[in-house]
Amino acid sequence: MSTELVLVLSDILVPLKSPNIDKQFKSILLPNKINHLLCLGNIGNQDVYYWLEGLSPNFDIVKGDFDIYQNYPEKKVIQIGAFKIGMIHGHQLIPPDDLETLSNIQRELDCDVLVSGYTYKYGINIYENKLYLNPGSISGGLSPLMEECIPSFMLLAITGEEMVIYSYVLSDKNEKFEVGQVDYMKGSNEIKVVKSIKIEEDEDEKINDEKEKEPNNDINNKNNNEENYKEEKEKSNEEKQIEENNNINNENENINKEEVIYENKPPTQRENSENNEEEIQNINNNENKEDKIDE
Repeated sequence: MSTELVLVLSDILVPLKSPNIDKQFKSILLPNKINHLLCLGNIGNQDVYYWLEGLSPNFDIVKGDFDIYQNYPEKKVIQIGAFKIGMIHGHQLIPPDDLETLSNIQRELDCDVLVSGYTYKYGINIYENKLYLNPGSISGGLSPLMEECIPSFMLLAITGEEMVIYSYVLSDKNEKFEVGQVDYMKGSNEIKVVKSIKIEEDEDEKINDEKEKEPNNDINNKNNNEENYKEEKEKSNEEKQIEENNNINNENENINKEEVIYENKPPTQRENSENNEEEIQNINNNENKEDKIDE
């Protein structure tokens, strides 16, 4: 059983919203390598159309919100392998990425897989045993729904009732593009993720992560404050003890200094002191002698 390669892309809008398609993508999208090309609208200029037309002998397109002068159909269904694939740009839907809204189009077209664009963000979803694909914007042009658009497209490898979905994503234009892989079986209510690509967290996830971190931050701050208090208290006690020891040492030094000063008195001072003591003793002896004579 042969495998059909199907290129799915959308929202190019060169040069209106993007100067060009990245050269990394162009280097791997070569003529006569792809069996089918599904474009979900908003091509851009005529040169882009000719480039797409030359990539595959089977080129199908639907009308985007910027294709106002083109006579493309709004919706389309094609058969590839065992899959009926429905096509719509998505600007007609409110909201454009709501699965219930998309499922209404899927039932209308009676398809197994619905591919849509307009959101400029690639996505793979299962809903009520049907597959929903959005290739994003291959050029990464300015989006009405996102502040930053990351270039991406999809390549489907269809073999009978089996489909392998390759997602090509260029998160950083200075780095090589990433490739994700998901396997799907027709009619299944699940997909097998072989290799995932996580571009960015949803805003809700970021908010929840921040909320989860807040209590931990409070606990950490409290613990830090307690540790700081203990450190300051210990430091204060240590400083107090050091100060007391210094005072004791200073007193001992002063006593030692006095002793040293006394021991180191000049000889003349010591001699004078001794002479004075001798004179006093002589005077006392004389007085005793006189007392005895008088008696």
